[in-house]
Amino acid sequence: MEFAPVIGLEVHAQLKTRTKIFCSCSTRFGAPPNTHVCPVCLGMPGVLPVLNQAVVEYAMRMALATDCRIAPESRFARKNYFYPDLPKGYQISQYELPIAEHGQVNITRPDGTRKKIGITRIHMEEDAGKLIHDPDRSISMVDYNRTGVPLIEIVSEPDIESPEEAGAYLRQLRAVLRYLDISDGNMEEGSFRCDANVSVRPKESEQLGTRTELKNLNSFKFVEKALAYEINRQIRVISENGEVIQETRLWDMDKNRTFSMRGKEEAHDYRYFPDPDLVPLKIDEDWIARIQADLPELPDQRKDRFMAQFELPAYDADILTASRELADYFEACLRQVENPKLVSNWVMGNLLGLLNAEGKTIEETPISAEEMAELLKLVNDEVISGKIAKTVFDEMVASGKSPKAIVEEQGLVQVTDASAIEAVVDAVIDRCPNEVASYKAGKKKLLGFFVGQVMKETQGKANPQMVNQILKEKLG
Repeated sequence: MEFAPVIGLEVHAQLKTRTKIFCSCSTRFGAPPNTHVCPVCLGMPGVLPVLNQAVVEYAMRMALATDCRIAPESRFARKNYFYPDLPKGYQISQYELPIAEHGQVNITRPDGTRKKIGITRIHMEEDAGKLIHDPDRSISMVDYNRTGVPLIEIVSEPDIESPEEAGAYLRQLRAVLRYLDISDGNMEEGSFRCDANVSVRPKESEQLGTRTELKNLNSFKFVEKALAYEINRQIRVISENGEVIQETRLWDMDKNRTFSMRGKEEAHDYRYFPDPDLVPLKIDEDWIARIQADLPELPDQRKDRFMAQFELPAYDADILTASRELADYFEACLRQVENPKLVSNWVMGNLLGLLNAEGKTIEETPISAEEMAELLKLVNDEVISGKIAKTVFDEMVASGKSPKAIVEEQGLVQVTDASAIEAVVDAVIDRCPNEVASYKAGKKKLLGFFVGQVMKETQGKANPQMVNQILKEKLG
């Protein structure tokens, strides 16, 4: 029997507000434990929460960017559970009346086609604290700095059909958040977290199977690996006439497997009820229009523009618009070098290859957009060849010098004097009579051999197009 996975994702994104959702404490990451706290976020008796307007507007930005309908009236609710990192004994969230519903995100699948993933709802809530377990003593400590930090939870429809689609959805969601500048999407710091609901069903059946929840997956790679393992585990259980249990499971990154954490909670377990300390939130059309007018160009829009304006293939446009910073870098280069494909090839190939090898992001690049543009202008203007440019690029990384300075110091200017190139070509032809005879007998692939010999003689400085043209004329 063949099975089909059914996956839905719940993403918690921390918002980049300066202060918490219901008090004026700082949200800055990395402060000493329990220094960004006050009576409100610690849940002391007699205190009252006051809603941060910036949180609402950030949630509205995300809702509009994902084609959600913003509710004219939404409410905060108390989600009751008891855990050491939850000082009030409940979390302020939204339940029956969230701020936004019924949206979508477009993803690009591995085969290059696009697919819409539905968004069920977006709601606002406060974060809990953080438990720190002492490895040397049987105690746990709690840091309440994160308590009250604003989150939006983005709940997808169960439209995701593979771990790869889940990864594509998460990357696109994170890109939208970063384009909007409302979340840094940093999974390592916990500001972008994912829980996954996954089940399998027989391919010929529409009836959904029993789902399990995978909690707190902190990288795209682990999300995909955990989903792949859990899908195979459920298929194995069913194939052996077992029964999949509805439960919450965790991912063990060392053993590459999921394991049971607890039985899955249902909504009634949390005993939701409207928070009596917070009035209903009302949003009118004028407020929505103001937020809509302030939205930036989003990843899909930028991708379409790159393809139309710069005539880039979809593959290039996908990679270059994956982050706002990378797209900005590309366009900054283009302001000096009007050759989109040349810039695209170098940014995607040489630059991203370097950054990936060193585990760095585009924000940490050792070569600025201005320096890259200066190098590519030398190539575009045929001052240096593409091969020499790679040598210059490596030297730029190593020394921090400008491309022009490196070219001048090392005498790397491209040879474009036809008579000088012709003299080298004649010398190569004279010393390779056997290869010349073979070429004239029909082995045209030997042209590459002759080009290589000429480039070797000129230390890569000869203009490749001129070399090819002169060789063809001489060899006949």
